[in-house]
Amino acid sequence: MITTLLVFLPIAAAVALWVTPWSSSRTAGGFALLVALGELALWVGTALNFDFGAAGLQAEADVTWFADLDVSFKVGLYDYSLWLVGLTVVVTAAAVGYGFWVGRERSGVYLSLLLFLEGATIGVFMAQDLVLFYVFWEAMLIPLYVLIGVWGGPGRLRATFKFVAYTIAGSLLMLVAIIAAGLGAGTFDMAELAGRGTSTWIFLGFAIAFAVKAPVWPFHGWLPDAYRESPAEVAAVLSGVISKTAAYGFLAIAIPLYPGPAEDWRTPVLVLASIGLVYGSLLAFRAPDVRGVIAYSSLAQMNLIVIGIFAVNASGYTGALLQMVNHGLISAALFLLAGAIERRTSTGELRLLGGMARGRPVLATILITTGVIALAVPGSTAFAAEFLVLNGIFDIGWGWAVVGAVAIVLAAMYILRLISAVLHENVGSAVPAEALDLRPAEVGVILPLVLVLLALSFWPAAVTERVFGALF
Repeated sequence: MITTLLVFLPIAAAVALWVTPWSSSRTAGGFALLVALGELALWVGTALNFDFGAAGLQAEADVTWFADLDVSFKVGLYDYSLWLVGLTVVVTAAAVGYGFWVGRERSGVYLSLLLFLEGATIGVFMAQDLVLFYVFWEAMLIPLYVLIGVWGGPGRLRATFKFVAYTIAGSLLMLVAIIAAGLGAGTFDMAELAGRGTSTWIFLGFAIAFAVKAPVWPFHGWLPDAYRESPAEVAAVLSGVISKTAAYGFLAIAIPLYPGPAEDWRTPVLVLASIGLVYGSLLAFRAPDVRGVIAYSSLAQMNLIVIGIFAVNASGYTGALLQMVNHGLISAALFLLAGAIERRTSTGELRLLGGMARGRPVLATILITTGVIALAVPGSTAFAAEFLVLNGIFDIGWGWAVVGAVAIVLAAMYILRLISAVLHENVGSAVPAEALDLRPAEVGVILPLVLVLLALSFWPAAVTERVFGALF
């Protein structure tokens, strides 16, 4: 089945990269890039053949795993999960391409870990059995641990420890919740469990695990160090894709399986998400470095997405999904641009940058275009998504919409500050006169992300009118 191939093609390629004695790192990198592009082509074929008029699970594969516990290798695609798999393959292809061009040390192993991470992440978006979901959820941690801990910056050990400690704490709570849910109902099949859950404690076990990974305030302590110390392309995947697995968990597991407890805890979750939205926006405005701005803006945007999800209506859900795709592409592009800036200046400190637009028109154009979309100007895909989220949460209470609107204004402030500090003002002391514009390889990796954002700006209905047919 196509879904099984989407999951295991990158994993099999990762194993092949590990065990094959490649003649050179460039050959291994070329193979990894070819696989990433092949995975992208495979998703495109899946999307073209997907029946958006049908409400149920499609491209399903179901094989019994543990018969005694009714655990199955069951994977498939809903309309909304299709777009998140698409986000994964697009961002991963860009990350592999960037890593291949940069030439990381032991690049074969490095790129194989990115491919393994891609397969595990796609498995999370496709899993229809709670045990299988947990297996893929935990599998994502393995390559991230190594990628940050081995190839990260000077503070990589602290960043890795914090990331793993937070994630494992949340995962253990999820494991307990899965065991209690599955054994109590006699099945781990997510479709059979839908709407049957009544336990507040099980709901909270899922919710806290997803809140840590998103992250939702105040579970964000791992975020600044992880985003700052990761290689640029790993930070792009971590912010652009991995955080979306948590939002997906709220959307596909916590709320539909436990609608009663989700309703009871809606207000506390919205309070935390609203605080995180404003808090992240303020920290992004005050961050002293490029990655800090992107990291804290990601915190803010993920909390906005959670607000849309907990509106629990068509507008909120649709806006949250579109913003997941938007933010994934925006943050990936910005982190890759941050990597390009750091390669030229050896720093991301805003006070040492400036004037980089002079003589570097491609860098300036791509950064400004990405930034303009990120600040949600009318007509952009980010504007469409945020409007839908605010419209959805307004039905719950106008105060939540006011908080969201204030945060959107703050987003414009920190994005404009970032653009100004990097491109304009006086030339910074860390910017050498001979620093080159973006190279063709860098443009080839980053520009497609921006082009997809522009395409969605022209036609956001490509996503919004083709989702949640089973729910609304």
